[in-house]
Amino acid sequence: MNLTRALGSIGGLTLASRVLGLVRDSLFVRFVGASFASDAFLVAFRLPNLFRALFAEGAFSAAFIPMFNRKVADKDGPGLPAGVAFAEDALSVLLPVLIVMTIIVEIFAWPVTYAMSGKFNGISNDQFAFAVELSRFTFPYLLFISLVSLLGGILNSLHKFWVNAAAPILLNLTLIAALLFFHNHDPYLTARNQAIAVSVAGLLQLLWLMHACWRSGVKLRLKLPRLSPDVKKLMALIWPAAAGAGAVQINLVVSTALAASLLPAGSVTYIYTADRVNQLPLGLIGIGLGTVLLPLISRQLGAGEDKAAMDSQNRGMELALLLTLPATVALVLCGGPIVAALFEHGKFTAQDTFFTAQALSAFSIGLPSYILVKVLTPGYYARSDTRTPVRYATISMVVNLVLNLAFIVPLKHMGPPLATALASTVNVFLLYRTLRVRGHFEPDQRLLHRAWRLGAAALAMGGILWLLQGLLTPYLHGSWMIRTGAMLALVAAGGFVYAVATFVLGAFTRDDLAFLRRKRAP
Repeated sequence: MNLTRALGSIGGLTLASRVLGLVRDSLFVRFVGASFASDAFLVAFRLPNLFRALFAEGAFSAAFIPMFNRKVADKDGPGLPAGVAFAEDALSVLLPVLIVMTIIVEIFAWPVTYAMSGKFNGISNDQFAFAVELSRFTFPYLLFISLVSLLGGILNSLHKFWVNAAAPILLNLTLIAALLFFHNHDPYLTARNQAIAVSVAGLLQLLWLMHACWRSGVKLRLKLPRLSPDVKKLMALIWPAAAGAGAVQINLVVSTALAASLLPAGSVTYIYTADRVNQLPLGLIGIGLGTVLLPLISRQLGAGEDKAAMDSQNRGMELALLLTLPATVALVLCGGPIVAALFEHGKFTAQDTFFTAQALSAFSIGLPSYILVKVLTPGYYARSDTRTPVRYATISMVVNLVLNLAFIVPLKHMGPPLATALASTVNVFLLYRTLRVRGHFEPDQRLLHRAWRLGAAALAMGGILWLLQGLLTPYLHGSWMIRTGAMLALVAAGGFVYAVATFVLGAFTRDDLAFLRRKRAP
């Protein structure tokens, strides 16, 4: 497999999804603004997203994909039919659990929403009842997206990465359609319609993956729950993987709950909107790398190709640094024009832009860490070690909580994002150190040679952006077209300087360009 080409395939679709996500968020803040209605929806949407990250996409994929791959790759076994039989056994247990969990949360939505928000800050009982109502509308999304995760794991293992990567596009298109055709002058009604659209989107994603599996010859049958030895092993791996895969999401939930309970109305929206911008490079780079690396390393280790697995992780680290470092510098220095161009219209004011840009700068400090977690954890999951990441994720969550409590009063809406960034950095350090100690990862000479050069190129780009931002300041508060033009000029100038600097410093060479054109890695 060509790692770069596979990442490009996933990255291109993820880019489309993230761009649509920004369109969705831009329309949302235009019609709803930074208000309690927007905070209530975002807390309700965070609830199924938390469980999705913990038990669906993150934990389930981390445990399921290596086991499925080993069955498919077994030369002495039946191959794909054995993998499909394992998937059916997993589905027979997963589906009833999801149905029961959904019913429980629907019944106990009040205490669950209270735990997620601390009943917000200074709101009435009627307002809190509205937030509970939105949580009930959004939570069925977990049921659908968990089944999507099972089917997506199968398709990823068959190297059909693009199908699963395209699924989030349906979510964004559905929410955009709801905003365009069902928005209302009352922001509360618009927020309610968005909550309903979330679960509708989950159902559409499930139908898309079911069709793709059918086209690939994978037809899962529903059967009575059966705790086979493989399913028991899968369940034993899922629980520790849940916290390990969802550490960032858990940290974000803690940040959201503290912001909702301690900060003024609108603060949750500032943090969420900043995180959405920060998620653009994370989705393009981190999620793509994690999606490709896990089945690749699992298959290499299953075939006894330990050296190839080490090389794959080195190249994954190199790609992460190449793409992440300039994004980090750009978001820290140029958050203002980026947020203004994307969101400052309708009910989203210049003051909202200023506060959101501050939160974005704090989030972006941790961008390399968020992505490196996606590169390092496959080194554990491919070896069926889901317990070590959970220990480090737990430490990370404790650090996040302590820093949140320390930062939230003096730094307000900047405190939770900064705490999340620093906690993620702690997680990366622990994951990296343990892989090194165990001999499962050793940075090769190529990575060491290029890492500092990539950092220097990103700093050179940052210097140019800093100078240009001062020149473009008068254009950052004009019409939407003028603000967008100023932002695109900054992005183009930064990209050009970074590209030139990487070649001048030797961080990227002509041989790399030739490699990108090859069908397979050498």
